[in-house]
Amino acid sequence: MPSGLYLITDDNSDGSLFKRVESALKGGVRTVQYRAKEATADERFGMAQKLRKACHAAGAKLIINDFPELAKEIDADGVHLGQDDMSVSQARQMLGRDKIIGVSTHSVDQALKAESHGADYIALGSIFPTSSKDAPELVGIDALRKVRRAIRVPLVAIGGIDITGADLAIDAGADAVAVISSVMQDRSPGIAAREISLLFNRKLGRPRGRVLTIAGSDCGGGAGIQADLKTISLLGSYGSCVITALTAQNTLGVKGVFPIDSNFVTEQLNAVLDDIGTDTIKTGMLSWGGTVTRVAQAIRRHCLLAVVDPVMIAKGGAPLLDKEALDSLLSQMLPQAYLLTPNLPEAEKITGTKVRNLAEMEEAGRLLQDLGARNVLMKGGHLINDDAVDLLLIGDAKHELRSPRIETKNTHGTGCTYSSAIATFLAQGLPLLKAVEEAKKFIDLSIITAVESGKGHGSVNHVEAAFRYFHEHRS
Repeated sequence: MPSGLYLITDDNSDGSLFKRVESALKGGVRTVQYRAKEATADERFGMAQKLRKACHAAGAKLIINDFPELAKEIDADGVHLGQDDMSVSQARQMLGRDKIIGVSTHSVDQALKAESHGADYIALGSIFPTSSKDAPELVGIDALRKVRRAIRVPLVAIGGIDITGADLAIDAGADAVAVISSVMQDRSPGIAAREISLLFNRKLGRPRGRVLTIAGSDCGGGAGIQADLKTISLLGSYGSCVITALTAQNTLGVKGVFPIDSNFVTEQLNAVLDDIGTDTIKTGMLSWGGTVTRVAQAIRRHCLLAVVDPVMIAKGGAPLLDKEALDSLLSQMLPQAYLLTPNLPEAEKITGTKVRNLAEMEEAGRLLQDLGARNVLMKGGHLINDDAVDLLLIGDAKHELRSPRIETKNTHGTGCTYSSAIATFLAQGLPLLKAVEEAKKFIDLSIITAVESGKGHGSVNHVEAAFRYFHEHRS
């Protein structure tokens, strides 16, 4: 039965429909509804066959919209019927008892009727406004809640659904959310599909979601892989890791760096991704260009949401990224970054511009988006003002995240902890804005509760921050 992300196809006017659906399947689509009223019978048959093969290879279902004869002919998984189409019983007689039959509805009464007639799932819409000329009248999120309470079969929310609407629909009880343009018209259908499909992870038990951190080892335990795994585990997700470099460091600074051969980095990546898998990736210190390229390729191949922390300089000033790695970061990694999280010196290094205030933060962030990053979090800890202000750029929108500045030298591991917390909340089913807001609460708590450790910049306090977060701050 439909659950998770339900993709409805659009037209194939530019011939790219199959390629876009194939990308979306990599991003986690669980059901594809093939809709092609304007196509010829031969075109529908050929495309439906290709889609069936691709769906089944990805472990997804193919539902044919409005054409039960075509569904039978290609042995699709089921058919979707409108209010004016044949009855559920007629479709059942044509397709057989083992096929899925869904029905579009616009009210509680229609949903109850369809369920009583034997529908396997109910689609309700339009939940939100949509530009489609064929869209039914708006029913809204309250109607979704009422239908959820009234029926027992799976419920699919449909109509005008983007990441924000999907977030609301899932909380209102939808078992699946149906999308069209928010995935099919995105420049990266796979990533658009992935960010919506991950929202359903909120229904999982603990550990909730999987996070893979790809970074260097900090033997002092305050930053790098060690800080990432502490954060991921304490916040309730499953953490795995790929080590890109070994460092000899403590609170006084980095004493030495031993890069891991990029071939062995690839072996680690394959070992995790081919077996355990992951929902999100967090990258930190990538050391040199060969490693950056291998990691970027893996993110692209598996169509994963990557939180990229462009670690360049250690707290004590030691360089952690050579020129080859910087070039690879710009050309290979930035286009794969779902969220790039630079501090201001890192943003200046990448863009070649000065960043001294909020306006310049936005300007630099937009330049980073132009270089390929899908979304950017400009961390404003280096600004000279009373508040610590971060600027989150999600597409064309911007969001300011403010918190009181905390005067302390014990900030070792803040960047690693912040970015891994964001990746964790994404893996747990929060949309990006909420994930960043919750991560900022966590990182603020970890700085506030930091204790002296060593003679230099002490580490933030992951344990106390997690305790306070879950007892006091979780919204």
